[in-house]
Amino acid sequence: MKKHTIIKAVLCCALLVLVVVSAQVWGGSSGPRRGGFYGDWLVKMTFGERQMESILSFSRDSEGNRTGQWISFWGMNELKDVKFEENQLSFTQVFRFGENESTSTFKGTIEEGKLSGSLTSDRGESKLDGTRMPRAPRAVGSWEMKYKVGEREITGTLVIKADKERNLSAEWQSERGEHKISDLKYERGNLSFKRTSKFGERQMESTFEGTLSSDTLTGTFKSERGEIAAEGKLKNASLIGTWILEITSDRGTRKQRLSVNPDLSALYGSMPLKKVNLEDGKVSFKLVMEFGDQKFESTFAGKIQDSKLTGELTSSRGTRKVKGTKVVRTFRRQRTAQ
Repeated sequence: MKKHTIIKAVLCCALLVLVVVSAQVWGGSSGPRRGGFYGDWLVKMTFGERQMESILSFSRDSEGNRTGQWISFWGMNELKDVKFEENQLSFTQVFRFGENESTSTFKGTIEEGKLSGSLTSDRGESKLDGTRMPRAPRAVGSWEMKYKVGEREITGTLVIKADKERNLSAEWQSERGEHKISDLKYERGNLSFKRTSKFGERQMESTFEGTLSSDTLTGTFKSERGEIAAEGKLKNASLIGTWILEITSDRGTRKQRLSVNPDLSALYGSMPLKKVNLEDGKVSFKLVMEFGDQKFESTFAGKIQDSKLTGELTSSRGTRKVKGTKVVRTFRRQRTAQ
């Protein structure tokens, strides 16, 4: 009886949060300019004594119309009437929970990478503040590089990282010699760097210039010994990226978003995950949510096959079926008006 009461209370609180607000964070390539509208925004709202975090995600549909989703731990909801003109942002959200339905409207601004405004429903008005969530540059990740010296094939791993300001750094991991990467540059799909290698007392320098296409890096090393073609493949490419999940239980189906970073950290809705495990196509991760003094855990186990993610999400409330489709990002020319 006590367990039933706790679950009911949590569900009621979740409903209230989604009614007052309703619900999308990180990703994969160079993001919009600082003053723009499109992209992901981490938004915060105070609910009682607890501060709730969600993600607002704005993009365009195939016809160029503005679209938006509100993403939280509880799911992903489509926004209606999304408008952005002269830094003024507004949208409407209709949230349905069973037979219940509630509408909330937002009016605010986006200026200098800050989102602020008020969300209004029949339950009152709540202040909302958000900051842009930068995407990591496309070059970030671990690239398995292969090239030939004579008849011998050489392999190494180029690991590219980005700091909070999106500045890039890299290291070359290999069983042979010591290597240092410098002068790393990435712009519009073109990658270049300088590599200094030491083999005992011998030192040599080379430069690399290449291009990124999806999960492949192709280019050429140049040194005093000549030119050598090289190719790299992004590790864990089948899992990295954004997935739209359909989660089905006896209560119905809801949508959720899973965003997996190159280091396999991730966001489930707006909830950070330290790591998503991938081995031989099998995928697993664990969710831990604290609500007041209560802790709720869920585990996912599934597989990737034919670019689809399928599996089950299990918790004390039972097992739910999960089907995931990967989002294929299309790169469009930016318009003058953002």
